[in-house]
Amino acid sequence: MQAAPAATANPYGLIPALQQGGIIAISVFSILVLMSIFSFYILFTKLMQQQKIIAQGRKVRSSFWNSANLREAAQKLEARSAYRSIVDDALIAQDQHSKLTDPIDQHDWMANSLARSQGAISSRLGEGLAFLATVGSTAPFIGLFGTVVGIYRALIRIGASGQASIDAVAGPVGEALIMTALGLVVAVPAVLAYNWLVRRNKSIMEDLAAFTNDLHGYLMSDGAVKPRVGGAPGSAARTSAPARGAAPSEPVRTPTTAQ
Repeated sequence: MQAAPAATANPYGLIPALQQGGIIAISVFSILVLMSIFSFYILFTKLMQQQKIIAQGRKVRSSFWNSANLREAAQKLEARSAYRSIVDDALIAQDQHSKLTDPIDQHDWMANSLARSQGAISSRLGEGLAFLATVGSTAPFIGLFGTVVGIYRALIRIGASGQASIDAVAGPVGEALIMTALGLVVAVPAVLAYNWLVRRNKSIMEDLAAFTNDLHGYLMSDGAVKPRVGGAPGSAARTSAPARGAAPSEPVRTPTTAQ
């Protein structure tokens, strides 16, 4: 029996495109690969950072407000965490208010200090997201640039060979389109990661804003106003001590009907 003919190697593909595209094709491919690696690195590191803050928020809602005082409660939080940073800044601001030579209202001083601490956390959460947005907007154009250069080189070779048939044109032009496909492969995950991380950051900042507001009320009332323990994050319900000198409320008496 006659042996089956060996399958011919495909002359078109990524490797031939890089070999024939020269330094420009290799540079475009390298840039897209680096963009993809850094995009996934930012995605995973930001997810771990966000997850730590979310876990810390659960701990705050479960045990933080059950402590005897704020300093004891701060020791329950992980060092250098977002919630611990807010509490430490609040305690520092409370101690510094009495040292001001031209003191301002304590309410405004604490509100500004907590807002500054919250803004610093928001800034750290947003680190790296600009890179994802840049990758999502520029990667398709970088791939398109590689495609244009590849088509240009393919047409030059076709013109030099004197063959303009469809089989001579379709292969090199289709090979050049690989760079555009790579650009889209890099851009789409970056855009999805950016939108997802931004949405999670927004949810985290809402919880931090609710905690900051609860902490501000606690400090301004000397511990009399606390959030409802075990309530949903951002809940407006509060439990407060009765005002000094206020008479205790009497139970409502229900009138009885005469027999």
